[in-house]
Amino acid sequence: MLLRQVSLIVLLFATGSTESPEAIAAKPPRPNILWISCEETNPDLGCYGDPHAITPTLNRLATEGVRYTNAFTTSCVCAPTRSAIITGMYATTLGSHHMRCRVTLPEHVKCFPEYLREAGYYCTSNVKTDYNFPVPKSAWDESSGRAHWRNRPSGAPFFAVFNLTATGEDRMLGDESRHASVTKRLTPHQRQDARKLSLPPYYPDTPVTRRDWARYYEMVSALDYQVAELLAQLDEDHLANDTIVFFWGDHGRGLPRAIRWLYDSGAHVPLIVRIPQKFRTSGQGVPGTVNDELVSLIDLAPTVLNLAGTIVPAHMQGRSFLGKDLTPPRKYVYGARDRMDERYDIIRSVRDKRYLYIRNYEPYKAYYQYMNTPERGRTMKELRRLHALGKLPDAAEQFWARNKPVEELYDMKNDPHQLHNLAGSPQYERALQRLRAAHVKWMFQTKDLGFLPEPETNQRKKQYGSEYAILRHPDNQGLLTRLRAVACAAGQDGSTMPKLVAALKDPDAAVRYWAAIGLGNMGPEGTPAAELLTNALQDKSASVRVAAARALCLMEAEQKALPVLIRELASDRQWVRLNAALVLDSIGDKARPAVGALKQALKDKENKYVARVANHALNAMLGTNHKVKVR
Repeated sequence: MLLRQVSLIVLLFATGSTESPEAIAAKPPRPNILWISCEETNPDLGCYGDPHAITPTLNRLATEGVRYTNAFTTSCVCAPTRSAIITGMYATTLGSHHMRCRVTLPEHVKCFPEYLREAGYYCTSNVKTDYNFPVPKSAWDESSGRAHWRNRPSGAPFFAVFNLTATGEDRMLGDESRHASVTKRLTPHQRQDARKLSLPPYYPDTPVTRRDWARYYEMVSALDYQVAELLAQLDEDHLANDTIVFFWGDHGRGLPRAIRWLYDSGAHVPLIVRIPQKFRTSGQGVPGTVNDELVSLIDLAPTVLNLAGTIVPAHMQGRSFLGKDLTPPRKYVYGARDRMDERYDIIRSVRDKRYLYIRNYEPYKAYYQYMNTPERGRTMKELRRLHALGKLPDAAEQFWARNKPVEELYDMKNDPHQLHNLAGSPQYERALQRLRAAHVKWMFQTKDLGFLPEPETNQRKKQYGSEYAILRHPDNQGLLTRLRAVACAAGQDGSTMPKLVAALKDPDAAVRYWAAIGLGNMGPEGTPAAELLTNALQDKSASVRVAAARALCLMEAEQKALPVLIRELASDRQWVRLNAALVLDSIGDKARPAVGALKQALKDKENKYVARVANHALNAMLGTNHKVKVR
């Protein structure tokens, strides 16, 4: 008896639990939980009916567990997605919605493994975090390439995360030698014959794109090997009957029109959950089950806490889809796209089981803005080459439009690749209104920070303590309503000029920013507002100054604007520098007086995105014979 009490006391201190040894001993056995996450993978697996995928391990896991057919990411790129997963809160709520930003969490928001650790779980992450905020030491017992459940104190339940990278975009962008290394375990019969594959209609059918598609499927097979290793280790440790296993993907494929986009090619992910018999509740986890309920990756955190028997914090915005005392299933899943690497593009989505609604808040921007990382891809280069030659198929060419519709609506049953926008069809008006209303309601309920220019968000968090607090402060009641209204006006025609002129005098800088953007979008037609915009070059907000300079450049008054842009390109605030660089890049040869400043921006050591945009602007102006290399 004494030995047992000593062991429990050791466990208490080793796990950081606040419960007494007696309380721990009195509880029924708790499940171990193993998370196997993968990068840049859609449900392109044999168990999902894909005829090309060679995934025997994942197929077997699906027969032993539940396969979810309607699982979706909250964002379409890594870091914002993972910030939502680890906190159970939308990135647009926390301010972590931009790629590679650095946010301050409010005091009450924790990484959810902290709650598990408090309950006695041993929590590990191997190896990726990438949350858009510094990882608190209290988040994990261990977070490293050596982290493993095998390192836990004897008898402690575990929550172990393994982030598998075989399908990552960087692998997709690698050369053949890199691919051979990633897929070295594949047997000859697991290699893909590119000629036999079925390409999505938004890709041109060429040997280049077929080879990329084959590489992707081979990477998925390499991923299957990695999953097999982990499940074998679980069996070796005789833990399979004590461990709930989750397999999921963070977002879509590392190819154009997938990663970084809110279409299903970027948002639809695989999710398989295997629950041992003794931990099944209310008929959940029956082997071989296919579940079509809507699941968002933001639901993972509350679901794990619920399965572990711990309280789900009230601030979490997801819902538990497994365990006891479940709320009704979701009607919708929501998605957001904001700054992707060096380019901004505010897009929101809402989806039910039948329809996908997309709201483009910057419709005046092209789909394929130039971004350094995806442009390295072979398929992206092939798309650019054939577009220049006028030889792209229609389904691919439509993604090269210089601007986007304000709204998009797709019938997923009849249009699985989302090629036919039904937003203007009277037949689908009711679906459009319903999903539009769901989207707007979600934006206001979650306090979407997307309309705040990034430099403004960074400034205001110093005043309010965190990005999260900005729209919740009494000073800012009604600000989101004003911001959304003027942002919508900024994407419309000249009829909104009176509203934008009035907004340019708003007391809030973010509202003035959108007013300047909207007036600039009118081009020469917005010239009646030129005097107001000239005055705005002296605005106390750098975001407004840059937006006003952009507007004047588009009104052929760049001689007034360029000195401001050159000055802001040298700002001590990195996101101001990025915004200035983006404007200079967008105005083409008008930016020639800024060539010296852009060359200086190539040396930006704090923000690689500034250097990338400056590089692109210089290459466009100086020609291909004067390429400037940048990281």
